Amino acid sequence: MSNFWNIILGTIILALVVSGLFDKISWSFNLPAIGVVVVVWLISMYNGFVSLKNRTDEAWSDIDVQLKRRYDLIPNLIETVKGYAKHEISTFDNVTKARSQAMQAGGAHDKAVAENMLSSALKSLFAVAEAYPDLKANQNFLELQRELSDTENKIQASRRFYNGNVRDLNTAFDSFPGNVIAKMFGFSNREFFELNEEAAKEPVKVSF
Repeated sequence: MSNFWNIILGTIILALVVSGLFDKISWSFNLPAIGVVVVVWLISMYNGFVSLKNRTDEAWSDIDVQLKRRYDLIPNLIETVKGYAKHEISTFDNVTKARSQAMQAGGAHDKAVAENMLSSALKSLFAVAEAYPDLKANQNFLELQRELSDTENKIQASRRFYNGNVRDLNTAFDSFPGNVIAKMFGFSNREFFELNEEAAKEPVKVSF
C-alpha cells in the first residue's frame, strides 16, 4: 500500500510540475499544498515501515513457536534412547548442551548458529539409534521421531516466510528515500535466519 501511494503522490507532483500549474498558482497556495503532500507522503512511508516490521515480528513469532516445540520434544527423546543405550553418555550430554545453548541464544544470527549445532547433535543421537533395532521399533520413539520431523519441516517453512519479510524490510530500509525515513523514525534492518543447507534439505530422520 505504501508503494502505491508513493507512486500516486509522485505522479501528482510530476504532473503539476510538467503542466506548469505551480507557475499559475500563487506560492501562498503552493507552499501549504506542498507541505500537505510531504506530510501525507511521510505518513505513508511510516505506515509502510510499521507494516513491514509487524509482518517480520509475526513471522519470527511463528519460528519461535516451532523452535519451542522442538525443545520440548528433545528431553523425551533422550530419555527414550537412554532406555536402550545408557552408555552413550557423551551423546546425551552433547544434545542437552546444544539444546540449552539454542534456548539461550538471542537474535536471528546467533539463534541460527545454535540451531545448526543442535541439529548436528540430534543427528548423532539418531545415529546411535541405528545400532538398536528394538529402539527403532519402539512406538514412543517412532512417535517422537515423527513429531520432530514434522517440527523440522514447519521450522523450514516458517524460516522461508520470515526471510521473505526480512528481505522486503531490508530492501525498503536500504533504498532511498526509505533509508532516510527509517532512520528518522528509528526503524532498523533485520538479520536473516539462515539454517545449515543440509539441515534444510534433510530433516532429522531415521531410515528403516
